[in-house]
Amino acid sequence: MNVSIRTAAVADTLSIAKIVGELGYSASPSDIATRLPLLLDSDRYFLAVATGSDGGLLGVINAERRLNIESGLSYEITGLVVASIVRRAGVGSALVAAAEAWARSHGAEVMRVRSNVVRPEAHLFYARLGFGLQKTQHCCAKALQA
Repeated sequence: MNVSIRTAAVADTLSIAKIVGELGYSASPSDIATRLPLLLDSDRYFLAVATGSDGGLLGVINAERRLNIESGLSYEITGLVVASIVRRAGVGSALVAAAEAWARSHGAEVMRVRSNVVRPEAHLFYARLGFGLQKTQHCCAKALQA
């Protein structure tokens, strides 16, 4: 499959919303339109899309540079979604390679990713790319009142 990787653009809003919806994320086109400029305007984030030979969007990846008091600087893939019709065709691998290149260009030595326990196919995908299980954890959330 012929895949090109490029920086995401505001014009990708509808396509990104459609692709992330395939995995059950509830981000509306309006949500994506609000978030895209914030991600694209900061060198802390990496946001790229994969396109096919026809220019259609095949996948999206988001990564970020994080600084934690206890563990220092780290780089993490925070989102990766590939359109269902092209999964297992190299699109995800190409997107991860692009995120790794971005992290390396900033001096990163390690790239991390977290994967939901309900996505065993994603765990196998990341293992094939050389990611090893570092820890398991619970993710808790609390709604904040305005």
